[in-house]
Amino acid sequence: LISISSLLLGTTITISSSHWMMAWTGLEINTLAILPLISNPHHPRAIEAATKYFLVQAAASTLLLFSSTTNALLTGQWDITQLTHPTSCLLLTTAISIKLGLVPFHFWFPEVLQGSSLMTSLLLTTAMKFPPITLLLMASPSLNFTLLTTMAIASAALGGWMGLNQTQIRKILAFSSISHLGWMTIIIIYNPKLTLITFYLYCMMTAATLLT
Repeated sequence: LISISSLLLGTTITISSSHWMMAWTGLEINTLAILPLISNPHHPRAIEAATKYFLVQAAASTLLLFSSTTNALLTGQWDITQLTHPTSCLLLTTAISIKLGLVPFHFWFPEVLQGSSLMTSLLLTTAMKFPPITLLLMASPSLNFTLLTTMAIASAALGGWMGLNQTQIRKILAFSSISHLGWMTIIIIYNPKLTLITFYLYCMMTAATLLT
């Protein structure tokens, strides 16, 4: 109950904040709330998945905080929509890509999903992607387009190719998620609302597959 309510709280804080520090706080609450759920069946695979998830997400959150702090130092702005410094934009694009699991930062995602239960996998592929995607939407004008486009194309291609080679449902869904995220991040440059529609559709399809 504490984990689920903390998940809801973390997501709400992130998606409703306009200050970078609050957004970061929400992401951290989210990360800490999902860890007991990943390691719930007390099994070495689950513990390994939880450790990998924690390390990756903590690194990404630190990078996000570093990018926003750099921007605040150089421009005096903490507002999410006012990220203007090129270095900060580059760091933020990288941080959110690590959080989402875009290529080339995708290696953790199939491993974590494979070590989790099906219900936790559903949370990881849908609910845990929502706060970073919201941040991506809010900061979309200030992202590094070249880097984002490169990662999006690589994700769409690699997600499809790697998914063909799998026999386990969770790994197929992990690579499907990477591929879909590639499409979502490339659309965000041109039409952010389409990204949200794609994300909702993806959540519905994934939920249907994993619940079955």
